[in-house]
Amino acid sequence: MHQATRVKPLFHPGRLLVTAPTLSALRANGIPVISVVLRHIAGDWGIVSDDDRQQNDLSIVAGLRLISLYRLPDQTRILVITEWDRSHTTIERLEDVVPADKSRQDQPANRRYPAWPSTRYVQEACI
Repeated sequence: MHQATRVKPLFHPGRLLVTAPTLSALRANGIPVISVVLRHIAGDWGIVSDDDRQQNDLSIVAGLRLISLYRLPDQTRILVITEWDRSHTTIERLEDVVPADKSRQDQPANRRYPAWPSTRYVQEACI
């Protein structure tokens, strides 16, 4: 008999914002958006660094920004960020946030990524 696994959410993701290129990448890899959201809200932070993982664990309690990073089968990296106030969660390709051909030194020191809100996002209701 198959048993369903229940995922206990650690936080509410708020409004879900997904960029069109990210939605295309997820669809091309056969990954539903909801599966990415479920991993994120369950505390599966993906391939973030150990420091980011520890920061996320603290951020759940402290009410700070949460960051997850997942690699799709085609090697596309998907960045998921929930804002500190849990008003919204953004899902986008990492390459759209941090271009591969630019070093971090080329980025302005005061740059906040990603910038919200933007017309580049496709809104989907969160279940």
